[in-house]
Amino acid sequence: MRNLCIIPARGGSKRIPRKNIKPFLGKPIIAYSIEAALKSQLFDEVMVSTDDIEIAEIARQYEATIPFMRSSENANDHATLADVLNEVLTQYEENGKTYKNVCCILPTAPLITPKNIQEAFSKLINENLDSVCPVVEFSYPILRALEINNSQKLQMIWPEHLKTRSQDLKPAYHDSGSFYWVNVEALLIQKTLFCENGGAFITPATQVQDIDSETDWALAEMKYKLYHKKTNAQNNNYLPNQ
Repeated sequence: MRNLCIIPARGGSKRIPRKNIKPFLGKPIIAYSIEAALKSQLFDEVMVSTDDIEIAEIARQYEATIPFMRSSENANDHATLADVLNEVLTQYEENGKTYKNVCCILPTAPLITPKNIQEAFSKLINENLDSVCPVVEFSYPILRALEINNSQKLQMIWPEHLKTRSQDLKPAYHDSGSFYWVNVEALLIQKTLFCENGGAFITPATQVQDIDSETDWALAEMKYKLYHKKTNAQNNNYLPNQ
């Protein structure tokens, strides 16, 4: 397959301490990303890039590999995901391993499923794309957004749409913050996960939750429970009569 999964999980986290291994409904949150990658059966290797010994130990417990530790240069607040992926791919190449495609799965993405990963990969291959980013639609048209100006007055950012009906405005999307597929050659040249020849994989809001606060964490747990309760109910409806 020549596909590599990279889960970037540094030790530092200011808003939620030890976020990448904090228990999420009974197990470290990073475990969900590792398990989704392994169950997708798309990867020659599922590795975790980390600078933290405890994270490395937990990742190994869930059957991810840690072939080398992340450099301090790419473990600070300013390193981008592209920087981390480039470092990992360079290390592998020095060790005699090369890959065609890489999937970067964030360690705090418990709502993604193996099916999400598989469908996004199919889009990458079937549409001959260099990258695929899962996105979610904004719940309200961003062209009707408001701002508070320097005089502390409320105003529209795009006043030309003051009277435009919301249903007449184009939908807008944002990065789901969960995972990314990218062609390795394109990544090394363009140094980004959003390649020029890139596509979108639309994800429902029920499977997306940015986790930057304790409230976000609680919302993610609620969404996880609701999604799996619904999925289990649907599966039970198709059980044969006993």
